[in-house]
Amino acid sequence: MSRLRERIGMRLGSLAPVALLMASAFAYLWEPLPLQILRNAMFDQYQRWRPRVYQPAPVRIIDIDDESLRRLGQWPWPRTQVAELISRLQNAQPAVIALDVVFAELDRTSPKAILDLWQVPPSLRQQLEALPDHDAVLAQTMRQGRVVLGFAVEQARHQANKPDIKARYVTVGEAPHAYLHAFSSAVNPLPILADAAAGLGAITFIPDADGVVRRAPLLIRIGDTLAPALAAEALRVAQGARNNLVRTVPEQGVGLAEVRIGDLPVPTTPKGEVWIHYTKPVANRYIPAWKVLAGEVSAQALANHILLVGASAQGLLDLRFSPMGGAMPGVEVHAQLLEQLLTGGGLARPAWAAAIEFLIILGGGLIVGTVALLTEAIVSFSLCAALLALLWAGAWQAFTTHGLLLDAAGPSVALSLIYVSASIVRHQLSEQRQRWIRQAFARYVSPNRVNYLIQHPDALELGGRRQQCSFVFTDLTNFTPLIEGMDPGAAVTLLNHYLDRMIAIAFSHQGTLDRIVGDAVAIMFSAPTPQPDHQRRALACALEMHRFAKQYADELQARGIAFGQTRIGIHSGEVIVGNFGGGAIFDYRALGDPVNVAARLEGANKHLGTLICVSEATLAGCPNWPARPIGRILLKGKSQPLMVLEPLDPQQGNDPDATYQAAFAQMRAEQPEALNTFTNLADQRPDDPLVALHLARLRAGITGDLLLMIEK
Repeated sequence: MSRLRERIGMRLGSLAPVALLMASAFAYLWEPLPLQILRNAMFDQYQRWRPRVYQPAPVRIIDIDDESLRRLGQWPWPRTQVAELISRLQNAQPAVIALDVVFAELDRTSPKAILDLWQVPPSLRQQLEALPDHDAVLAQTMRQGRVVLGFAVEQARHQANKPDIKARYVTVGEAPHAYLHAFSSAVNPLPILADAAAGLGAITFIPDADGVVRRAPLLIRIGDTLAPALAAEALRVAQGARNNLVRTVPEQGVGLAEVRIGDLPVPTTPKGEVWIHYTKPVANRYIPAWKVLAGEVSAQALANHILLVGASAQGLLDLRFSPMGGAMPGVEVHAQLLEQLLTGGGLARPAWAAAIEFLIILGGGLIVGTVALLTEAIVSFSLCAALLALLWAGAWQAFTTHGLLLDAAGPSVALSLIYVSASIVRHQLSEQRQRWIRQAFARYVSPNRVNYLIQHPDALELGGRRQQCSFVFTDLTNFTPLIEGMDPGAAVTLLNHYLDRMIAIAFSHQGTLDRIVGDAVAIMFSAPTPQPDHQRRALACALEMHRFAKQYADELQARGIAFGQTRIGIHSGEVIVGNFGGGAIFDYRALGDPVNVAARLEGANKHLGTLICVSEATLAGCPNWPARPIGRILLKGKSQPLMVLEPLDPQQGNDPDATYQAAFAQMRAEQPEALNTFTNLADQRPDDPLVALHLARLRAGITGDLLLMIEK
């Protein structure tokens, strides 16, 4: 039943990687925010490793930098000064001038605005009112050349303001409105300036959740109105074009495929965006505004260029986070986008990328999970590492060769989680299998031996060591006649129950099963793990075995089954313990005379009439253990006698049987009255085997306590 539960647990556990595989795949399609951040971080790292190589392009930033503010005054400058800057730029014949600035309010330095603040005499007021308005001066200057103004967008709850868009859009396919970034209102430039501008473009960026600008929209939606971004509008005006063409994917519900700005086709994301491949900082991309006003910039450096007027001054806070790490002025984002559109290249995340990555998670996860469940750790780890390396190498190759953004981070996390999950399941299954094997192995080898080998695998080698050990040998009397007189199957069942309990008792005392021979059991103590109290363990184990064996025999006798008695021999001494045999098979056992003596003591019980026989060497390690002396036994083939005793059960009291002890002392001292003493004692104890043994010896004229064993 436990094995069945383990198998069910194994099958249920193996479903965990499959569940994680499906969860990872569908979570990837769902694209939660952490996954987006991880993916974007990988794309950013690609750009840091391989930024776009700067190619000279007709794009320059007229920079309102800190030095320009120091020389020309704080921002905002008077519109007349802005007009002068634009006029000087127009003189160089640029392709277009795009202002990354929103002139949404009247110039406060205009004469009329000053008159509202100052108290001046009527004559002076009349003279000031005759001066031209600064916004009008700027508008007049703008009409002299191609100038694009910026506007900002917002989500406003109040009445929506829409810019007077100069560009016109022609749509091929379904209407793109549903796919574009949508806003409800715009912060527009002054009407006088908007009318004078050749184009109007949105200067608002749409960063990702971490604030990094990775994509720039070429067009957005304000209400139902399509509006271009500042860079797109500058590119249109620079070409002198009127229309932009928007092409959507032929399949319904997908989104945009391309935006054609004048004669320049630009592939986009479904939302009308372009991935920007940033370069490292390039100094000649910037021209300080103060140098233009000071006449220090040649017309050749500006002719036929797209000029973006914007601010890098830190106090103006027009900064954006880029994938390159750190912040850059917002006007540079426009500039890098224009450079990319004009020189080619750039980045793209193809529409099929998500499907490929999804299939990689499914297919790769299935392979990794299956291999991790079925093979060794080094094989599964190597395969998983190889797949991840191949995945990253492929994504990197696609980026460097084709500018494609393929996500290796998300699938890598999914494959790693699946691998770890499957490895954990395999580890759990392996532990379950090891527990089962350990339990099964423990049915053939002692549990303490199994545990010792697991903790000390170096012990699995041929050889042995000297060690003090104790041994318990048991044998069942009259089992052969029992087999002959009853059904063999029933007899084996009785024997198995008997042996199972005997061995369980030995294991409970931390004994090591040496061997089972038929109905005989051999147990050793202090091996493989040394036990300082091995004599006491052996003796306690023997007495518990004796109690069980007597009870079991009595129960069977009551049922009419003549189950025999169990004889036990116990001895201690120094032996060689270790693995013996050869390269094919090991036999862990103890070799030495104490092993043979313990077995001979078990056999001696038959001649002594006792059921338990323990040597003095064992009893020496069990202080105060009650026992009755049997005598000095000279085993066959031995030259020195061995003092042997019959241990008493401490559970029945600690009485050492003083009456018997006194009679034995008389016999040992060869006193003549020993015969009368044992005769009287035999009358009192007709069933005492030791009393009967010694009385028979005394009547035969044998004195002393030396007993000769003529049989093994």
